[in-house]
Amino acid sequence: MNEDVAVLRVALLQTAPRLGEVSANLKDLHERLNQVSGADIAVTPELALHGYHLGSLTDVEPVGADDPRIADLSRYGPAVIVGFAEAQRHHRYNSAAIVDGRQVRMVQRKLYLPNYRDWEERKHFRPGDRLRCIDIRGVRLAVLICNDLWQPPLLWLAAHDDAEVLIVIANSVHSQPAADVRRVWDLLIAHAAVTAQCHVVFVNRSGTENDRRFWGGSCVVGPDGQTLVRLGEDPDTVEVKLDLAMVRDLRRRWPLLQEPRFELIARETARLAAQQ
Repeated sequence: MNEDVAVLRVALLQTAPRLGEVSANLKDLHERLNQVSGADIAVTPELALHGYHLGSLTDVEPVGADDPRIADLSRYGPAVIVGFAEAQRHHRYNSAAIVDGRQVRMVQRKLYLPNYRDWEERKHFRPGDRLRCIDIRGVRLAVLICNDLWQPPLLWLAAHDDAEVLIVIANSVHSQPAADVRRVWDLLIAHAAVTAQCHVVFVNRSGTENDRRFWGGSCVVGPDGQTLVRLGEDPDTVEVKLDLAMVRDLRRRWPLLQEPRFELIARETARLAAQQ
C-alpha cells in the first residue's frame, strides 16, 4: 500500500466472449484496451478468453499463464486482470492473470468451483489452493472469481491481507425469476465493500451462450456501500476513479479490521476440520 496514491482509475470491460474463440476474444480485448489507455487497471469478466461452457467443445485451445498473448494485453498502458482457462500440464484452472508492464505478475485461480444445478465446473477445472493479494500501481488488490465471493472466509482473508480494492470477475446468468440473482449479487457486493472497508469492482459478462443469457450489470461499489457506476446488459466499457484516501480514512475512523483474532479463527477452524 502506497499512501501517496490517492486515486485509482479502473476500466471495466464488460465483454461477450465467443465460446472457444480465443483469437477473436483477444482481438475484442485489444480494441477495448486501446480505448482506455489512460486507466491504471482494466478488468475483464471471468473466462474472457475462452467463454464459459467449455464442456460443450470437443477441443479447448490451451492457454498457459506464460502465453505471450496474455502479457501483451498490457501494452496499452493499464495493468490488466483477465479471466481465462489456464492450461498447466495435464490440468486446467479457471484463472485470472494480473498483467503489468508486459509481465504476468500473479495468477489467481478460482478456489470454490460450483458443481450443482446447471454448473459442472469440477468436471472441467481443478480448484486453486491459495488466495494472495498483490500490490499493483501502489494499490493492494485481491481477486475473487465469481462463486468465491459467496464464500465468507475468502472475503475475510482478503480484508486482513490489507486489500484496498477487491476485484470480482464473474459469469453470472439470468435465473428464474430474473431479478433474484441480480438482487443477491447486489447484496453480496455491498456487504463485501462495507465489511472489508474497500472498493469492490465487479465485472460480469454479457451475451448468450448455449441458450444461457448473461446479465452483465458490472459495477463498482465504494466502502460506504454506494454504487459508483453500473453497466446495463449489453457489452460496454466504462472508466471510474476510486478514492483510495476515502478507504484509508474510513479504516482509521472505524477500525473494524484492527483485531483479526487469528488464533481464534485458526483454533475454531481446526476444531471443525477435525470433526469432518
